[in-house]
Amino acid sequence: MTSQTPKRPSLDVRGLSAGYFGAAVVRDLDLTVGAGEVVALLGPNGAGKSTTLRAISRTITPMAGTVTLNGREVTGRRPQDIARAGLVHMSERRGVFHGLTVEEHLRLHKLDPAIAYGYFPELEALRSRRAGLLSGGEQQMLGMARALARRPAVLMIDELSKGLAPVIVERLIPVVRRYADESGAGVLLVEQQVQLALQAADRGYVLAHGDLVEHDTAANLLADRDVLVSSYLGAAPL
Repeated sequence: MTSQTPKRPSLDVRGLSAGYFGAAVVRDLDLTVGAGEVVALLGPNGAGKSTTLRAISRTITPMAGTVTLNGREVTGRRPQDIARAGLVHMSERRGVFHGLTVEEHLRLHKLDPAIAYGYFPELEALRSRRAGLLSGGEQQMLGMARALARRPAVLMIDELSKGLAPVIVERLIPVVRRYADESGAGVLLVEQQVQLALQAADRGYVLAHGDLVEHDTAANLLADRDVLVSSYLGAAPL
């Protein structure tokens, strides 16, 4: 396990423990995301990846730990306050309303559609279509476009590829990399498509049974077959 950390963290998590009904799913986790950096959070189902994101954004209440956003500690703040401080949490539910059009989604909260269409020009041709009539891939694009149009300083994305064809995932993940490069935002990406995630990432963390078992550069993790196998199957790397 390396001790590499970015020079200027956008997101700094220390000693995070979180779970449900008094049982910890994640224990004593330290995690850092630098400005302009994409970090992949990997591990099998049940490892605690989604719980980690929920605890950071405080959609669940952590049991312990601190969260610092752009140098400002936000531990204990309300979810809406953390969002106003610059963190956007894109959950696996996509967050679209079937009765609203694409353009209406982007006008919500006074978002700038031009930003969304800049990353997903295909949505502009669909701007008058209701979200309920979009394909799963188009809905995911819309959800991601809304997140990017909010110009987050830290973007957390949970299971971008869930339920999508591989060709759609290959379209979406490079946008994550592009946003980090162009905006200087930090991105924390939970993704089961491990190889695609690491190809876009700078670094990666691997969780197993709620514990951090590996942390290294994306290139080193990508080259380590044992880590890739553990990310899918949950066995700790040798």
